[in-house]
Amino acid sequence: MRPENWSRMSEFLLLVLPIRPEQQGGFFCLFLGRYLLGNLLIILLIRLDSCLHTPMYFFLGHLAFTDVSFSSVTVPKMLMNMQTQCLSISHEGCMSQMYFLIFFGCLDSFLLTAMAYDQYAAICHCLHYSTMMRDDLCVFLVIVSWILSCTVALSHTLLLVPLSFCDKTIPHFFCDLAVLLKLSCSDTSLNELIIFAVGGMATILPLSSILFSYVRIGISVLRIPSTKGIYKALSTCGSHLSMMFIFYGTIFGLYFFPSSNSSNNYIIASIMYMVVTPLLNPFIYSLKNKDMKGALERLIKRMNSSCK
Repeated sequence: MRPENWSRMSEFLLLVLPIRPEQQGGFFCLFLGRYLLGNLLIILLIRLDSCLHTPMYFFLGHLAFTDVSFSSVTVPKMLMNMQTQCLSISHEGCMSQMYFLIFFGCLDSFLLTAMAYDQYAAICHCLHYSTMMRDDLCVFLVIVSWILSCTVALSHTLLLVPLSFCDKTIPHFFCDLAVLLKLSCSDTSLNELIIFAVGGMATILPLSSILFSYVRIGISVLRIPSTKGIYKALSTCGSHLSMMFIFYGTIFGLYFFPSSNSSNNYIIASIMYMVVTPLLNPFIYSLKNKDMKGALERLIKRMNSSCK
């Protein structure tokens, strides 16, 4: 493509997942139903059940909303491409998709950090928990998470929009920042610098804070004299640890330690990050959580009594 045509790129072409046509209906129901209904059920239970009006479930409700939004940025377009085989996405649509991917990805990271601090306060400073995790502090942490996420996403998007592209075929099923930079014919050194600087704030710092919190939790747990107390403390933060390892494990596997340059491996890792993690969230927090199970049972009983 000649240089004078670089800036005229009005749309991009995405890849479709390599799924057989006869299997696409099953994947459509799986992706759309599981990730959406599961997380919405968590939000509904936390909203309706007063027993779940605690800092831990306050953050969990926001995390479930973030997971729904995060997957909604890519999954509907991916499913539509599978059904219609229309693979084009406008330049504006691609930039918007990338912005919200970065925004909700960072928000997920910051909320996991807030949840780690909540677990740290509950286990290491149980006597002062109510004063450490006041309602206004919880709201403040969520607001700061939204502001920081918006800042990170906006910085990447504003620097990407002016770039020119010499190829409109994106070898992926969504508009990924790293892939778009490879397709650009402009100088991307500033973009890469911002990725390095801001990426450290949005990924490394939250992960370090989470690990520090759980190291302190581990030290405190080992001082508990009773085995029952140790089991209760570990079960309280076990679901959060599982979610953290899945979330950050896929991020580092996808962007920091790629196993190869194979596009199939990249797509599989992206599905783990974009789809599987939000899909597993309801199961991790619901099936192994007595409070969530109790809230669900109470909701079902309330619905049955109202129908009689």
